[in-house]
Amino acid sequence: MAPALEVQGGDTLSLNNVNDATIRSKVTVIGSGNWGSVASKLIASNTIKMSNFHDEVRMWVYEETLPSGEKLTDVINQTNENVKYLPGIKLGKNVVADPDLENAVKDANMLVFVTPHQFMEGICKRIAGKIRADAEAISLVKGMEVKMEGPCMISTLISQELGINCSVLMGANIANEIAVEKFSEATVGYRQNKEAAERWVHLFYTPYFIVTAVQDVEGVELCGTLKNVVAIAAGFVDGLEMGNNTKAAIMRLGLREMKAFSKLLFPSVKGSTFFESCGVADLITTCLGGRNRKVAEAYAKNGGKRSFDELEAEMLQGQKLQGVSTAREVYEVLSHRGWLELFPLFSTVHEISSGQLPPSAIVEYSEKQPRSF
Repeated sequence: MAPALEVQGGDTLSLNNVNDATIRSKVTVIGSGNWGSVASKLIASNTIKMSNFHDEVRMWVYEETLPSGEKLTDVINQTNENVKYLPGIKLGKNVVADPDLENAVKDANMLVFVTPHQFMEGICKRIAGKIRADAEAISLVKGMEVKMEGPCMISTLISQELGINCSVLMGANIANEIAVEKFSEATVGYRQNKEAAERWVHLFYTPYFIVTAVQDVEGVELCGTLKNVVAIAAGFVDGLEMGNNTKAAIMRLGLREMKAFSKLLFPSVKGSTFFESCGVADLITTCLGGRNRKVAEAYAKNGGKRSFDELEAEMLQGQKLQGVSTAREVYEVLSHRGWLELFPLFSTVHEISSGQLPPSAIVEYSEKQPRSF
């Protein structure tokens, strides 16, 4: 029996009708880091079993030369493994790595974006006008673009640059755990098109990766974006050995600021979204085990004397932090709109990350009294 898609408001969408589709969809994953490789594995495990999808999942790889002198793309295609970003995990024989971005996307009508957010605008400009007219997208990207006219969510950037509908997928998703098929959940956020949400749920859904959908793109996306800022704060607490009570307090305050910031930017954001996997669950797992927490812990242990760029290069083997850059972007929004005093945790995370304050300031901020929302 096909799974049902649960949506806010108690409605359900049957996935049986997806199997009745006569048009076969073709999927390209744009990104091949740790999470991009896991997403490709998840998707490929489904496309090979479903008649309404082409078996092949093309994965765009930013080409790198490995220490052996081999090209990363060649090694992925020869070994069926991303030896740099997801070693020891077979991706599926139907995953094809492609270093040519335009070639990777040209035949696909389902585009999965999963790259560091700071690269997204350039990627979109490269493929604008070179994708199928019937293409639709989903963003797994955590972050936002801050422009003169204000913050721009990555899903909005994709829609504006490419002229296509874009949903989002966020959740309590430590990639290495999903890679070995440990149970996890995720949330698809969509705007108006329930059928698009249904297709995305069906593409990602497995017995160990449970996906639900909510009609709240901005809420889902901001949860996935802002939790990385809170994870930086949690890492500072761990690095200073302040204990679990302090960390729990930081997480609670962080969730409050996430919700308040989201609703100020987008009044349509639903409070219930913060209780989905993309909200409180993602916040918890990222503050306990994510890369942002890990590097922030090292930053605090070093008293802020080693930069995040240095620690990132040393600890993440080419992966990118999102929390520090997102904290800077959030700070720009808060500063521009006169909201700094309303968000003491977000403000303090940036001031510590940029060297303006010592890591110990993460608990001193509470002397400021934020407004209640």
